[in-house]
Amino acid sequence: MQPIDTSGAPVPPAALRPAAPPSSLSPSRAGDFMQCPLLYRFRVIDRLPEKPNAAAARGMLVHAVLERLFDVPAAERTAVRARAMVAGEWERLLAARPELAELFAGDGGAPASERRAEWLATAEQLVERWFTLEDPARLEPAERELFVQTTLDSGLRLRGIIDRVDVAPTGEVRIVDYKTGRAPRPEYAADALFQLKFYALVLWRRRGTVPRRLQLVYLGSGDVLTYDPTEADLRAVERKLLALWDAIGRATRTGDWLPHRSRLCDWCPHRALCPAWGGTPPPYPLPVATEPAAGEDERPAADAD
Repeated sequence: MQPIDTSGAPVPPAALRPAAPPSSLSPSRAGDFMQCPLLYRFRVIDRLPEKPNAAAARGMLVHAVLERLFDVPAAERTAVRARAMVAGEWERLLAARPELAELFAGDGGAPASERRAEWLATAEQLVERWFTLEDPARLEPAERELFVQTTLDSGLRLRGIIDRVDVAPTGEVRIVDYKTGRAPRPEYAADALFQLKFYALVLWRRRGTVPRRLQLVYLGSGDVLTYDPTEADLRAVERKLLALWDAIGRATRTGDWLPHRSRLCDWCPHRALCPAWGGTPPPYPLPVATEPAAGEDERPAADAD
């Protein structure tokens, strides 16, 4: 499905739009830059296309089921009902993203129909596991798939989509995010909470109240990770994001996007273009300046991310 802007004119896919400096930061793009600045460049500046990924597509499918289940009456929010929704939500997702059909293209292994059936079965298992962690019949989310954004005093625009926002009768807010993978080891819990702290910062800046609880629901391992943020936590996150934005601004201006080798390189869709692995990136599509002019703001300005 081709996106349409508010004027009714077709909007070209991101990969076909002219390159432009980023103007906003989301949790996923912040994570990309922290993982590897060159990966951020490939996704935000170059907008290189990426082949469909089975794990990511399964995540989208499971999220869609968990969101739409709340459209039915509370008494009908059962594991049986949720599992039955998986096939229909997959067809809906496939209609919106036809390229996902490539996930099961023939590669000499089992027939595509068998691989698709196995893949859908794993999605059903993840959906069913959710019922061992939360009881949707007792939940009435205030928001689902909530798009949020705010502009900090510095001018940095933060944006993202929150899976679920619960509001208690007393007004306390809980931010919930579903993960289809496994929970991290305890020493990596702080990294895992970065995304939710990002959302908490946005809501705090918009509404003036620090969310009471952050909750990560890991469907892959059946774990729930919670954290109660403080104002000091969110101020620290804001400082971290401003530092990231300054670094992104410098890289955007100079074209110096350094690759960072790690175990995650094994899953990078652009590894063949990475100089750390013997590849050659495409020509940098933006003007390059060696030093900013006096008084020049190094932060990117045009809308791209």
